[in-house]
Amino acid sequence: MARRLRPVELDFTVSAPVRLVFSAVLAAPPPAVYRSLAVEVGSLPSWFTAVASAVPTGDGAGRTVRLRGGVRFEETILAAEPDVRYAYRVDVTNAPGVTAMAEEWALRPEGRGTRLRWTMAADGAPPFRLGLRLAGPGLALSFRGAARRLDRRLTPARPPSPGTGR
Repeated sequence: MARRLRPVELDFTVSAPVRLVFSAVLAAPPPAVYRSLAVEVGSLPSWFTAVASAVPTGDGAGRTVRLRGGVRFEETILAAEPDVRYAYRVDVTNAPGVTAMAEEWALRPEGRGTRLRWTMAADGAPPFRLGLRLAGPGLALSFRGAARRLDRRLTPARPPSPGTGR
């Protein structure tokens, strides 16, 4: 059953009772990474395989995301700063135990690529908080795989250099 969550703002990603933060370096530049996160919302399942579908709503002011396994989120975009960050809060979900949730994807140039940092911030009943903390290693693994797939999608293999045979 879908429930409305407590509305939170962007500062919740810093102050939430449970914060999980994951980071990876991608070869793709920030504009390409940002475009995949914030503009090509429907591409999310192609690189973040835990996601079954992602659909923008309200002329881009929100999104509806469905995870594999049936969890659904209706979200409001809190920040859409090209090449810098993309953040949203969950307004409605069928996930049990959660009372507030927001996520932020922060981008920073690193060499010719991008340092991508994903922060998941949440509050909820004590069993939910514990469960989310315990899920951290699995979420980290999921994020690392998603980051690799996104990078492969954005930086296709280069043809061999002339004369190298590779």
